[in-house]
Amino acid sequence: MNKKTTRESGIKRFLKILGPGLITGASDDDPSGIITYTQAGAGFKFATLWTALITFPLMAAIQGMCARIGMVTEEGLSGILRKHYPRVILYIMMLFSFPAILLNIGADIQGMGAVANLLLPRVPAWAFSIIFTGALLFVIIKYPYGKITRILKWLCITLFLYMIVPFMVHADWKDIGRHTLIPTFHADKEYLLILVAILGTTISPYLFFWQATMEAEDMKHEKKVMVNKRILSDMTTDVNTGMLFSNLVMFFMIVTTGAVLYKAGVRDITSIDQAAKALEPLTGKLTYILFSLGVLGTGFLAIPVLAGSMSYVLAEAFNWQQGLDKKFQQAKGFYISIIIALLVGLLLEFSGISPVHALLYTAVLYGLTAPVMIVIIIHICNNKKIMGKHTNTTLSNVLGVLTFILMLVSAVALVYYQFK
Repeated sequence: MNKKTTRESGIKRFLKILGPGLITGASDDDPSGIITYTQAGAGFKFATLWTALITFPLMAAIQGMCARIGMVTEEGLSGILRKHYPRVILYIMMLFSFPAILLNIGADIQGMGAVANLLLPRVPAWAFSIIFTGALLFVIIKYPYGKITRILKWLCITLFLYMIVPFMVHADWKDIGRHTLIPTFHADKEYLLILVAILGTTISPYLFFWQATMEAEDMKHEKKVMVNKRILSDMTTDVNTGMLFSNLVMFFMIVTTGAVLYKAGVRDITSIDQAAKALEPLTGKLTYILFSLGVLGTGFLAIPVLAGSMSYVLAEAFNWQQGLDKKFQQAKGFYISIIIALLVGLLLEFSGISPVHALLYTAVLYGLTAPVMIVIIIHICNNKKIMGKHTNTTLSNVLGVLTFILMLVSAVALVYYQFK
């Protein structure tokens, strides 16, 4: 076998490995996340770029633990909590997570509708929101798990749009490199809040649930009888690739908006369509279109993950029939909860609640639940009764504890600044 054939074979195997980890990482860069990264760049130029280096290993560590839990137990996190922990913990997680997920879905639907309206002004934003919600429900209910995951993997390609845009604007790459490698701090409320928002956007509890459940689904679908070193190695590659992808998108989004919007004096971004409008006169029509298409692609990618994670949690908590591979009649409760989640999210379009306010409430709720969930995940991964011989390594525990400390400090800071 020559080198070219070997290389092609390696690339094909790598692409085949990519699955739940890639989708989870890509879905983290949803329209609501894009608002956060846009505001970071517009408000503080390149000062927050260093966070991409910090969040990558922490995200990879926690999502890797969640993936290993799903692979070893063939259950999601809520199923593990129901079986091995006091029910009150599960119910508290649901109480705080579900409103955040619904608000996140609503903010994403609103963002997609607003951006589509910019591209086709004759169609109102609310009409686009209804169309997108209907399309998502049709795909989720109509198609089986395998086809949906393939669709989600292809939608990940839209994120490359955000990696192209920075090279279409004039950016000072020496300045970018300096701020990436040397952390910058500003002793003011706005800067601290944007740091907390970045952490809350990148390390979100709904991703913990989704990752574990998707790995469990994969184990069942591929009929893997046991977890071995190769399976774990493939999972680690998948998760690390997804988290790296997610952080690269965050990095390039901040670069783009820092180089364009901050320089132009646009310092306060409150919505996706405002960001797109601000970019058009400064960078041209093509950049504006690429930005807008990226928002639509990430919305179609993230909303099924948000709604699916909520539905899986409910199904596991109450022992319903579940799974995207099942038909509607076989798992009515599972699919009805997805329908309700999207319809409630859609109603936010008509509620008068702005996407920014929805994201603020989401950040508070995620910030309160993330530290608790991280402690539970670490505990599960060190429980030999649950994980057998696949418990955490010392490195995983160290990274997990660091993530917990960082998220706890962020939660305290967030609550302090919002309610003082």
